[in-house]
Amino acid sequence: MSLEKRIESSITRVFKAVFPNTTNHYDTLFGGTAMQLMDEVAFITATRFSRQKMVTVSSDKIDFKKPIPHGTIIELIGKVTYLGNTSIKVRVDIFIEKMYNDTREKAVTGEFTFVAIDENKTAVKIIVD
Repeated sequence: MSLEKRIESSITRVFKAVFPNTTNHYDTLFGGTAMQLMDEVAFITATRFSRQKMVTVSSDKIDFKKPIPHGTIIELIGKVTYLGNTSIKVRVDIFIEKMYNDTREKAVTGEFTFVAIDENKTAVKIIVD
């Protein structure tokens, strides 16, 4: 499989409803909750791409462009943006959708770096056929 096809086939999409128990006193999604969801989607994306054990080693700049209000649907999309010898970078975007109309806008963008590890938790080469 080509690298481009492998990247495309590992794109990960997760939808969530934003309920009041995940929001702050402004009725918007907690930033930490957004980052946790993003790291999870990035992990799934990296694992689907590599099919190896992966661990998060860093999160790069995370831009919160729009607040995410309760009562909305969010879509998190993870895509591999860089492949190194032992590391992968994954960009995750969060889009907001209103529940009862077609409004959709990007709210958050961030990038996460993962490293492939072996059973001893030592970095190993990412195997690309």
